[in-house]
Amino acid sequence: MKISAKGRYGLTAMAYLAKQYESAAPVTILSISNKFDISKIYLEQVFSILKRSHLVVSIKGSQGGYRLAKKPAEISVYDILSSIELFLTEKTMPITEGKVPALDRAIEARVYAPLEENIKKSLASVSLDDILSAVAEETSPDNLMYFI
Repeated sequence: MKISAKGRYGLTAMAYLAKQYESAAPVTILSISNKFDISKIYLEQVFSILKRSHLVVSIKGSQGGYRLAKKPAEISVYDILSSIELFLTEKTMPITEGKVPALDRAIEARVYAPLEENIKKSLASVSLDDILSAVAEETSPDNLMYFI
């Protein structure tokens, strides 16, 4: 599995939008760019894809920006990454180049197809809400470690 910088930036930006979801205020690309030190132009490309995928909505005007199109609990990591990435897994070519087609089919059926399905299931099982919960756990006072 390979996640590009565009995918990682998109996931980060979507998590940030999820954090701002309850305020209902649109978030500008410039504010995300400044917060995470990501190129504004690069983020514009990412948000163009996210908008086409109906994961964000844009609000025009001087007080405009972007908001999530759905609740954070309804948007999975798979939704985000599959909209941004061309392929989440590299497509496999037959190993034996047709010399032993039964082996190629068996490997595809028993190794590559289940692996791809498990990656999809794993990413689909994590929502933006789950990410925000993990951030809250990481930053909770109970998780502080003291050294003497």
